[in-house]
Amino acid sequence: MGSISLSAYRIVLLFTVLPCLVKWLSGQAGRVRVADIGLLLFSLWTAISLAHAHGISAALQSSGIIFVETAGAYFLARCYIRDANDFRNMIGLVAKIVILLAPFSLYEWITASKPILAFFQTVLPTVPANLDQPRLGFWRVQGPFSHSIEFGLFCGSILALVFLVLSREQTGRRRWILTLVVFWSALMSMSSAPIAALMVQIFLIAWDWVLRRQSQRWILLGIAAFAAYLVVELGSNQTPIQFYISRFTFDAQSGWWRLAIWEYGTASVYNHPMFGIGFADWARPSWMTSDSIDNFWLANTIRYGLPALFFIAVSCLSLTFAVGLKKGLDERHATYRLAYLACMTTFFFVGSTVHFWGATYVWFVFLLGSGAWFLDIQTDRSAHTGRRARLPSDRTSRRNASGTKQNGRGQS
Repeated sequence: MGSISLSAYRIVLLFTVLPCLVKWLSGQAGRVRVADIGLLLFSLWTAISLAHAHGISAALQSSGIIFVETAGAYFLARCYIRDANDFRNMIGLVAKIVILLAPFSLYEWITASKPILAFFQTVLPTVPANLDQPRLGFWRVQGPFSHSIEFGLFCGSILALVFLVLSREQTGRRRWILTLVVFWSALMSMSSAPIAALMVQIFLIAWDWVLRRQSQRWILLGIAAFAAYLVVELGSNQTPIQFYISRFTFDAQSGWWRLAIWEYGTASVYNHPMFGIGFADWARPSWMTSDSIDNFWLANTIRYGLPALFFIAVSCLSLTFAVGLKKGLDERHATYRLAYLACMTTFFFVGSTVHFWGATYVWFVFLLGSGAWFLDIQTDRSAHTGRRARLPSDRTSRRNASGTKQNGRGQS
């Protein structure tokens, strides 16, 4: 279990998790959603699984951190991102961070020096610097994160958000420059998972644009995906999951290694389906010297059992499907929704080739919660009058503006 590592984001979440839960319970964050309950049950089940594997006293620390990182990050976004402006401002802040990191990342990519970590190490203890072997003549950028994969996923995950939300108000060259900075920052991680994340988002944006006049374009994509599934299932000696995780890699050796993880990892799940193995070492051949599990969904199932996978999968799918099926959105909200769903779909797919841990996991859960506000957009009136959908805050502010000179945004 070890001692507690209090990183900056953990300190923030420790101070905000209880106030956010109180705000959520009081109804200030809208209706209770399936995803809300699902993530709380996921946190509870991980605690039960760890207590089963290691005893109650040993499990308290780790289960507490899992609760803070899961419920804390999710409900922070759930409670404080309540409309389109909040959503845009959040993306704008993250984009500024990526832009600020860009010149230092470029320097690290070329020289292997790590100026960001070197600076922070002069002030406080920080994560160790990793010096992996260069790829294609360049060094994998770690940035301020513990691994280059974390840096790449953080930067790459906002590509659709920046292009569709933040750059929506920009025109011409400025829009493409901002998007290119995000794209190149993720690319400098020289990792397959961030590159796959970029490709998934680009594909979804392109699909939406090419078939923008076709109202059934996402149904067509679903049919195409199912057809591809059948082709792999019937025409390959691999299952569709094995086919995917073996090809979304930077090299053939990584793909082969991830197939071995899948084979022996699923065997561990079969042997310990209910509670998992906790933090014990999972069974595998002696030649698999690394205990890393490069699959977010599989790693959680191995550690905490099938119920944990069920709770987190239901949370993710229930929220994203509900947002995707939301009717009556105006053009701005529909564009923002596409960006959110492209981002989350990317995480769902890439999670089968890499594990989300530390800051990356917190960012993933935070982004999941940042889209719950779509479900609170009022569309009943628009369905009867033909007007575009508005959030309660927009309707309240417009009504107040027509009767008084007072400005401000109402609560949602």
